[in-house]
Amino acid sequence: MVRPASRTRSALCAAGLPPALRPSSSGCARHRARLPNANLSGAPEGLGMLESAEIGHKVPKRVYAREEPKLRELLLNAQFDLSQSGRGPLLLVISGVEGGGRGETANKLTEWMDPRHIHVVAFGPRAPEEAARPPAWRYWRSLPPKGKIGILMNAWYNESMLAHVQGKIDADQVNTRVQAIREHEQMLTDEGFVLLKFWIHLSKAAQKQRLQELEHDPTTAWRVTREDWKTYRIYNKAHELWESLLRETSTGAAPWHVVEGTDGRYRYLTVGKILLDALRTTLAPRPATPKHAITPPAPSVIDNVKLIRDLDLSKKLPVKDYDRALEKHQGKLATLTRHKRFAKRSLILVFEGVDAAGKGGAIRRVTGALDARQYVTVPVAAPTEEERAFPYLWRFWRNVPRYGGITIFDRSWYGRVLVERVEGYCSVYDWMRAYDEINQF
Repeated sequence: MVRPASRTRSALCAAGLPPALRPSSSGCARHRARLPNANLSGAPEGLGMLESAEIGHKVPKRVYAREEPKLRELLLNAQFDLSQSGRGPLLLVISGVEGGGRGETANKLTEWMDPRHIHVVAFGPRAPEEAARPPAWRYWRSLPPKGKIGILMNAWYNESMLAHVQGKIDADQVNTRVQAIREHEQMLTDEGFVLLKFWIHLSKAAQKQRLQELEHDPTTAWRVTREDWKTYRIYNKAHELWESLLRETSTGAAPWHVVEGTDGRYRYLTVGKILLDALRTTLAPRPATPKHAITPPAPSVIDNVKLIRDLDLSKKLPVKDYDRALEKHQGKLATLTRHKRFAKRSLILVFEGVDAAGKGGAIRRVTGALDARQYVTVPVAAPTEEERAFPYLWRFWRNVPRYGGITIFDRSWYGRVLVERVEGYCSVYDWMRAYDEINQF
């Protein structure tokens, strides 16, 4: 394993580069050398996001041979600093046209950097374990912790695009999914993620040539599937969807970087440079700029009537009636959770309330009717060190039950707008945005 080469920084930073690749005057000395600009192309004005990546970008071998070692060393240094700082994390979403070199690009990044601090996950059709839970579950469990870099191949985009192109969902459903994607990515950036989205693109002619080259080479023929050729045949139809989706989901917090995939050297240097810039930005000292919530989560109560304060806590149930009712309702619950239709459903029970109000007793009455193999009880306390390295909702997402399963939360995600808010454990901005995030969850 190549150790971070902090001993050769000055030589690196002083390296002579051609005008387009000259060092910038800003940034820390360790990461200052300038490599090919992320916008290497100089694409004509007025082109669409995708057309600008269909004009034949190339990097000569001699330029690549000169710049690749420098880029690799700078990335390795920056990755080491990220792991020590506990900032971030960085999340790369790599999607694009079949045959564009998405996998090769991910492999190159793991080759350049320390693979122990990079987690790569490729998403295809949902496995049985994933299909038995909400679609977002598999993405949440693949998020990297602070100080690390995650690479998600296709992620939450590919499923929606394929479903629409294949006629499985209509335009309204696509719009709903796009809105959910925007909200999810905004939440990630609010939680400190640096989100880099790469669309590796090929023109239709370039895609055909690339698939044929792979197919005719015995060592790479396995990489081309029937699905790849199906995608090629609907290229024109898909192109319009790709362009629209990229525009709708390219935001200030999470913009798309469209990279032409025809030339591997160009693709590697471009993606690597964008990643290096993101690492520099993440590691750079920055003044604290508190965020302010715009609107309150709910209007003030004008008539001073409040539901919880005005609850009648004097109500009682005679023991005889209680025993009879408990047996009846436990029997109903036992029957329903063992019904064949429940095998296609899942159940989450959330218990909140003041201490000593009886949450534990209520949970025991519920579990008394359940099969012990069917449920799990999750007591929620202050987050652990591991949990603090992930977004707030991560620890709840990983306990979402599969079909036929039951999860009982003894306290829950509402802690952010209850105890954490009251005790000052999180900022006003964090607990204010939590209302929307909880609703989306």
